[in-house]
Amino acid sequence: MIATLNRLSVLIEETLDDQLDVSAFARTEGTTEYHLRRMFSALAGMPLSEYIRRRRMTLAASDVVAGDELLDLAIRYGYGSSDAFGRAFRAVHGAGPSDVRRDGGPLRAQPQLRFRLTVEGTTPMDARLTERPAFRLIGHATRVPLIHEGVNPHIQAHVAAIPMEEHLRLKALSDTEPSGLLQVTADIDDDRAEGSELTYLHGVAVTAGTAVPDDLDVVEVRAGMWAVFRGSGAYPETLQSTWAATATEWFPSNPWRLRLGPEIVAILDRADDFRTATFELWVPIERE
Repeated sequence: MIATLNRLSVLIEETLDDQLDVSAFARTEGTTEYHLRRMFSALAGMPLSEYIRRRRMTLAASDVVAGDELLDLAIRYGYGSSDAFGRAFRAVHGAGPSDVRRDGGPLRAQPQLRFRLTVEGTTPMDARLTERPAFRLIGHATRVPLIHEGVNPHIQAHVAAIPMEEHLRLKALSDTEPSGLLQVTADIDDDRAEGSELTYLHGVAVTAGTAVPDDLDVVEVRAGMWAVFRGSGAYPETLQSTWAATATEWFPSNPWRLRLGPEIVAILDRADDFRTATFELWVPIERE
């Protein structure tokens, strides 16, 4: 994966004034666009689309200072209008093209990324693999923005609004693994951009043929392999660091890649104030 990401970085430089076909590149590398984007985001600390925008605007800055027409620049760097180009330029540099032409800055350069293998993994990851038939996730769903670090207040408010007796009813409906009350994220943008929307479901897993009460939402889950990572500590910080470690340590060391499907968190034990917890992170995978 490290070599693949470095080849992608080179290809990005060659296509900054054109459209990059990420899907075609992923196929030539024997992987999927879904897995490639997720790994890039996790290792680079930003979505692939954001990196491409930063690199384009880094190169565009010299053209702006040189006095090139904004419409010409917009077309050159893949934008439909000079206004769209100006918004992208301001988002990266913190100043519009006219300000930069007048003052020479400020300019914020995004260097080309180069991925290197470092020695990590001195602490073994507690993981297991399991193959599961198709099943259903049922419960109460909502759309929320993605937040990378700390508590997501939108999810927190959603769960807090569910009455205690409803939690008990859901737990009674659970009849398959992952067991117990679950935190489910689905329909996540491939780039995992901060602020992008996802579906969050608070509920349980049931077998595929189970009848679902009319007042509950359903996420259908297809059969396949899962990697299950167990963690314990400050919550949700430990969960977020566990997910990051799957990208930086586990996937590069194992012959698996992400496949389409929801990510599931099963809380096995927790403190009364929920500041610490023991959990399992279920991630859908397939052989590379």
